[in-house]
Amino acid sequence: MKDRKMKIVIDTSVIISVVTNEKHKQALIKITKETSLIAPESLHFEVGNAFSAMFKRGRITIDLALKAIHYYEKIPIQFISIDLGKSLQIADRLHIYAYDAYFIECAERNRSPLLSIDEGLIIAAKKYGLKIIEV
Repeated sequence: MKDRKMKIVIDTSVIISVVTNEKHKQALIKITKETSLIAPESLHFEVGNAFSAMFKRGRITIDLALKAIHYYEKIPIQFISIDLGKSLQIADRLHIYAYDAYFIECAERNRSPLLSIDEGLIIAAKKYGLKIIEV
């Protein structure tokens, strides 16, 4: 039997907000309940990069980061390969970084809405014509 749950593409801002108990956590959990979460494979690297940026700013310790990663690894996410060429075309068209374009390409390819709290990504995705779920 095929999974009939709505698929939602989630980005790094959603993950970081949830695993670090930021202000949008409860709303994000409510939105994603009873859905299937998908993301490009690059999400792993972006989550790691986000934590390293927090280290540099003195916002988090390695112990807290590792605890957050433990929670991140429990989130049921289907990781999707993206088309690098298509992603670069999106990045060029929208004048955005490739990392943001990966989420847009993933959402377009899977005909799924994008859930983000990253204003820049939301603006780019809307400009591209994607359905956005906002908090």
